[in-house]
Amino acid sequence: MTASRPAFSAVPAAASPPAEAGARAAEPVGSREGTGDRTLVLTRLRAALRDVPRHERPQDVPVVRDYRRSHRPGTAHDAVELLAANLADYRAHVHRCTPADLPETIAGLLRRRGTEVALAPPSLPASWRTEGVRWLTEDVPLAELATADSVVTGCAVAVAETGTLVLDGGPAQGLRRTSLVPDHHVCVVHAPDQVVDSVPEVLERLDPARPLTWISGPSATSDIELDRVEGVHGPRTLEVVLVDRGPALSGRG
Repeated sequence: MTASRPAFSAVPAAASPPAEAGARAAEPVGSREGTGDRTLVLTRLRAALRDVPRHERPQDVPVVRDYRRSHRPGTAHDAVELLAANLADYRAHVHRCTPADLPETIAGLLRRRGTEVALAPPSLPASWRTEGVRWLTEDVPLAELATADSVVTGCAVAVAETGTLVLDGGPAQGLRRTSLVPDHHVCVVHAPDQVVDSVPEVLERLDPARPLTWISGPSATSDIELDRVEGVHGPRTLEVVLVDRGPALSGRG
């Protein structure tokens, strides 16, 4: 004969602990253990803002940004050397030249790549456009844009501490897609004029209303197994030409 299963009985509720003296007893209900994280966070925010007048807004309060702007003392030359080291650490290929040697340096990089079709922003200097290469303008249809083997651009500024190039659509930079579609990107940086130490310094030189593209090495991503794949969201190969003592291009595109 099969034994009958015992009926479930309600679990008795735990006795409420006695209220504690002091701050614990005065704590809002939302901050007690067992409530949701959202309620807990909101309760703490309300408590922290209890003495702030309701009409006050963040923009009414002066902001003092006295944090450290740079993490290392040094000269402009040191910043350029740090930029070169960090670019190489990100697997970018770094080349050095003088302003007079820049056209031949660009031509050599395109020849080594085997570039037949290259993309040029409208304001790219004529001397940067290598002969023997078919140059496309960035206003061609996207399907034709994708046929470009390489793209040559300038930059707005470079950050030494992070090895980052920033393009803002200014001189020799063009549209954002210009630097993202081709698989090979040659970017010219005039050093030291276009090199700063840190992100706080670069933000002072940029207009947030412009289309900003931040580039730290070639495009890369990793899957769940941490296998690195390059060229998924942009150029697979990034070559940076540091023009020593080269004056930065002026004006806006």
